[in-house]
Amino acid sequence: MSENLNLIDTFSEFKEFKNIDKESLMRILEDIFKQMLLKKYGQDSNVNVIVNTDKGDVEFQRFLEIVEDGELTDESTQIELSKAVKIEPDFEVGEELCETIQLKDFGRRDILALRQSLAAKVMEYEKDIIYQKYENKVGEIVSGTVVHTNKKDLTFVDDEDIEIIIRKNELIPRDHYKKGDPIRAVITKVEPKANSSLIEASRTSPMFLEKLMEEEIPEIYDGIIVIKNIVRMPGDRAKIAVETFDDRIDPVGSCVGMKGSRIHGITRELREENIDIVNYTANPALYITRALNPAKISNLEIDEENKTAIAVMKSDQISLAIGKNGSNIRLAAKLTGYDIDVIKENAIGIEDVAIDEFADEIDQWVIDVLKSIGCDTGRSVLELSREELLRRSDLEEDTIDHIIDVISAEFDDSEEK
Repeated sequence: MSENLNLIDTFSEFKEFKNIDKESLMRILEDIFKQMLLKKYGQDSNVNVIVNTDKGDVEFQRFLEIVEDGELTDESTQIELSKAVKIEPDFEVGEELCETIQLKDFGRRDILALRQSLAAKVMEYEKDIIYQKYENKVGEIVSGTVVHTNKKDLTFVDDEDIEIIIRKNELIPRDHYKKGDPIRAVITKVEPKANSSLIEASRTSPMFLEKLMEEEIPEIYDGIIVIKNIVRMPGDRAKIAVETFDDRIDPVGSCVGMKGSRIHGITRELREENIDIVNYTANPALYITRALNPAKISNLEIDEENKTAIAVMKSDQISLAIGKNGSNIRLAAKLTGYDIDVIKENAIGIEDVAIDEFADEIDQWVIDVLKSIGCDTGRSVLELSREELLRRSDLEEDTIDHIIDVISAEFDDSEEK
């Protein structure tokens, strides 16, 4: 028995380096030992492996049917009476003999093969355990320590030393991590691989912000306040629509907290990302109005069939509606599902021209830049000063002058006609 115990002690080294508990290791050992016995004594052999998980030892047994001398038909399952009585004189034909097998009965090659099989089984088991465990964690926040960074991705380990990858585009632009730094992210993907599981996380996903909100705001965690939609420009701005069916609760106020106490921690985690929280409503006009906050709208024209909206406002509100680099109007559009255009109050009734109509004279990439800052029409471009266009678009001065000349000429011609 001592030899068997030594073998178990040797194999227990796998326990120290693998994500596997003692009982699971013993079950794997039992299966591996049984396969070894069947290989040595034949697949039809009646063998048994007894693993004691408390003592950490193992016993091998082989059962043979006792038959008359000369009537042996299968050496893997039978033994002749004359051989059986040498082991125990009282044996009779038809009884079963239990033979204890010693480790010394196996050769060095058998033991090496056993170790290789065990290593493969443990690796396969560990891969399955990690996959199942982290597949159930998709959408949850994990914390860890950065162990490696490069131009393409970042790797960190959680409190169980499991490696998790964050791709470069899943990091907030102002994220700058080095080895040893603490980090938090939301699990987004778990994929089985040949020898392990690929676990990916994100800090830019709306799920990350949603889970941070759940952590910081008890009413969201308890389901009293419901998050209807989240849209983000990571590290810059985010908009969240919330609602509650409890009339006693102000969902926006509860999320923000007294003097912003609840939202400040989330903002810091997201590298000072500005977070706008609005009350959700099924009324599209009211929803769009709230989404464009802090801008004040004078009038709103909605085409529900085509999911478009034109927000009319005073000139001093337009820059607020558009936001830095067009962030406010773009996020409002994503939040509500409506394509939103903004026009100046005194421009109502004056013919306008879509910016795409100038594609013959203005390069398409320049048009795309103009759209990104909320200038979807010719009038919306001319409503901004030359300096404002330069600041928002980051285009060259010559390009801005060309744009203004082309669009101005179009409207000058229209007015002459």
